[in-house]
Amino acid sequence: MNKFSTIVSTLLILGVIFWSFSSLKPSINTSKNTNETSFSLDNALHHLKNISTKAHYVGSDEHKNVQNYIVTELQKMGLEPQIQTQTAINKKWFAATTAENIIAKIKGTNSNKALLLLTHYDANPHSSLAASDAGSGVVTILEGIRAFLAKGTTPKNDIIILISDAEELGLLGAQAFVDQHSWAKNVGLVLNFEARGSGGPSYMLMETNGKNSKLLSEFLATKPNFPAANSLMYSIYKKLPNDTDLTVFRESGNINGFNFAFIGDHFDYHTAQDSYERLDRETLLHQADYFTTSLNYFANASLSNLNSEEDFVYVNFPFIKMLTFPFSWVKPLTIGCLIVFIVLLFFGISLNKIDAKGIFKGFVPFLISLVLCGLISFGLWQLLQIIHPQYKDILHGFTYNGYQYITAFVFLNLWLLFTIYKRSAKELKPTNLLVAPLFFWLIINLIIAYTLKGAGFFIIPVISALLILAIAIFLDLKEGSKRILFTILSIPTLYIFAPLVKMFPVGLGLKTVFVSAIFIVLVFGLMILSFHQKKAFFTQKISGILAIVFFGLATYNSGFSTENKKPNSIVYIQNSDDKTAYYGTYNTILDAYTKQIFNTDYSEGGLENADTKSKYNTRFKFAKKTSFKNIESANLITDLDTIIGSKRFLELTLLPTRKVNKFEFITKNNISLHQFKVNDVLVNDGKKYKAKPGTFLIYHFGNNDKELTISFTIDVNEKLDIILNEISYDLLTNKNFNIKPRTQEMMPMPFVTNDAIIISKKLVF
Repeated sequence: MNKFSTIVSTLLILGVIFWSFSSLKPSINTSKNTNETSFSLDNALHHLKNISTKAHYVGSDEHKNVQNYIVTELQKMGLEPQIQTQTAINKKWFAATTAENIIAKIKGTNSNKALLLLTHYDANPHSSLAASDAGSGVVTILEGIRAFLAKGTTPKNDIIILISDAEELGLLGAQAFVDQHSWAKNVGLVLNFEARGSGGPSYMLMETNGKNSKLLSEFLATKPNFPAANSLMYSIYKKLPNDTDLTVFRESGNINGFNFAFIGDHFDYHTAQDSYERLDRETLLHQADYFTTSLNYFANASLSNLNSEEDFVYVNFPFIKMLTFPFSWVKPLTIGCLIVFIVLLFFGISLNKIDAKGIFKGFVPFLISLVLCGLISFGLWQLLQIIHPQYKDILHGFTYNGYQYITAFVFLNLWLLFTIYKRSAKELKPTNLLVAPLFFWLIINLIIAYTLKGAGFFIIPVISALLILAIAIFLDLKEGSKRILFTILSIPTLYIFAPLVKMFPVGLGLKTVFVSAIFIVLVFGLMILSFHQKKAFFTQKISGILAIVFFGLATYNSGFSTENKKPNSIVYIQNSDDKTAYYGTYNTILDAYTKQIFNTDYSEGGLENADTKSKYNTRFKFAKKTSFKNIESANLITDLDTIIGSKRFLELTLLPTRKVNKFEFITKNNISLHQFKVNDVLVNDGKKYKAKPGTFLIYHFGNNDKELTISFTIDVNEKLDIILNEISYDLLTNKNFNIKPRTQEMMPMPFVTNDAIIISKKLVF
C-alpha cells in the first residue's frame, strides 16, 4: 500500500505541475481556420515575416519600410491611418527623438470614452529583428482588427489604434501621443501588447493610479480562455529595469490599462535572435486570445469610470481559472489562520498527535533546509559564473541553457531536502514536522498583510496545510490513504507556486534562482506528510541523479552555436579635442571577433566620457589605443548666447555632416537648466531643474530629422563643461575601417552602443 500511495502521490504531483503550466497558454490547433471573422495565425505570421526580416530601429531605412507596410495594411482594411510626427522627451530616461506614430480610428456609435489598442513598431537599436518585441503586438492588432471588421458590426465605443514609435528609446511615441494628440483626452482604457522574450505564457499586468477591483472584474468579464496573472506580478514588473508605453498613459494621462506581455526565452530579448522563426506560435495565439476577447467586450462596454475604491488579490487557481478576494480579507484571513493554528496545536498536544519536543525537532530540518538550499543555490550560481565566465556577456542574466539550470536547481534542492529530512524519517509522530513550515508561512503572511497585500494569495497554501494538520490530528487514516489525501489537498499550493519557481529566474535572471529554492523549501515543508516515509525517501536518489544529469546537460550546452549566438561588441571612440582614438569592448571574454582588435597592448577598464548610457550600467571591459581616423563631426552653430540680468540664454543647432544615429550630451558638473527645449519642445514643462554630472540628454535622430536644436537658460555664474558624443552604427561599413564580420555563431551584444563610431568633443560656447 505504501508503494502504491507513493506512486499515486508522485503522479499527482507531476500531473498538477504539468497542469499548472499547460493551463497558462493555448496549444497549436493543427486545423486551418477558414472563418473570415476569426483570428488567423497564418495571416498574423505572414505579417510578422514581412516586418521582422531586418533590424528596424528609429532612423534606419528599414524602420520606414516597416512603417509603410503597417500603414498599407491598415488602408487595406478601409481605415485612414495618420502619421503623428512629434518630438518627444522622457526626462527620466534623458531621451528624446522625433517620433512617427501610426494612428487610426474606428468610429463608434455612441462613444463617451475610446478604447485604445497599443503596441510599438520600432526595434531596439541596433540589431534586434523585433519579431516578439513588439512585432508580435503589431501582427496581433493587424490580424485582430481585420477579423473584427470582417464581422461588419459597428462598435459602441471609438476604437483607436496606436502603433507607437520610439518605445525602445524611452516610451517617446506614447509620450508624444499623450502630450500632444487630441485623441488622447478621450481614451478610457488601453490594451497594450508587449514582449520581454520570445515565448511562454502572456501575463496580464494592470496599470492604474488607483485600485484594481473594477479593472479586475472587467478583465474577467472579457472571459479570456487562458488568463495568466496574479496580484504580485505588478510589483515584480515594477522592479524590472524598464517600463512600457502603457506607463506613460498611467503617469501622464491618468488612464488605466492592461499590459499583455510574455517573458519566456528571455535570452532572445532585444537581440538579433528575436526573429520570426524563434517566436513561440502558442504565445502568439495567447496574445490573440487576449486581444479578441478583450476587444469584443470593451468595444461595447462602458469605459467612463474604471476607477475603484478597493483592491483585490487575484491568482490563477485550479478549475475556476482565477481566484479573487478583497485586500480587506488579507488580515482577517491571516489572523484567522493563526488562531486555527494555535487551536490545532492545543488539540494535537492534548490528543498526543504532536508534542513539544517533536515540534522543536521539526524546526531543525526545516531551518537547515531553508538556509542551505538558499545559500547553496545562490553560491553555486556564483561559482558557475566563475567556471563559465562567458555567461557574464549575456546581459539579460538568463542563459541559453537557463531552463536546464532551473531544472537542475529544482532537483538539487529536492535532493537536499530529502537528505536533510532523511533523519526525521523515523519520527514516530510525523505530524510534528508540519508545524515548523506552517509557523514560517504564517509569519510570512503576517508580513504580507501589513506590507504587500498583493501577495495575499500566499494564505491559500496555509489554509490547505491547516486542513491537512486537522485531518492528521483528528482522523486515524491509514498511512497510504493519508499520503494520497494530503497530496490532493496540496493541489492548490502546487498549482500556484510551480510556475513561480520558473518565473523568477526567467524574468529576473538566474541570479534569483535562490528565490526559487526558498519557494521549493516552503512548499516542500507544507507537503512533508505527502513525502514522509518511515523506511526511506526513495526519491532522494532519483532527485540527486536528475540534478547531476541536468547540470551535466547545462554544462554540455554552455557554449554558443548558430542557434544560440555569442554576443560581442567593438566600438571605435575618437576624441576630436586631443586627436586620440581607442577601441572599446563590453565583452568579459574575448573571442575571435574581438581579438582581431584586442590581441595585444590593450588594457582593462573603460574610457572617460565614452561609456554610453545603458540600462545595465555597463562599462567597457577593455580598451586599446589606435590610429586617429579624423572622422568629421557635426557642425555646432550658436544661434543665441546672451546675458540678461543674472541669466544666460543659449540656443544651439547641431548639423550632422554624416549619417548620425544619436547625440549624447554629458555635463561634467551640476547645471541648473531652465526653459530647456529640444526642437522647441519643453523638457520638464519648462521648469527649472538640476542636471547632475553625467548624461543629461540623448537625442536619437529619426527619419525626418535633419538637424537638432536645443535651447536653455542657466545662471550667469554657472560654468558649462559639456561633452558631446556623436554616435553612428556604421563601424562595420565605414570605409575607414576593415573589421572582419562576425561568424554565424556570433551576434551584436544588446543593451549597449555597439558596432559604433563615437566622436567625442567638448562643446565650446
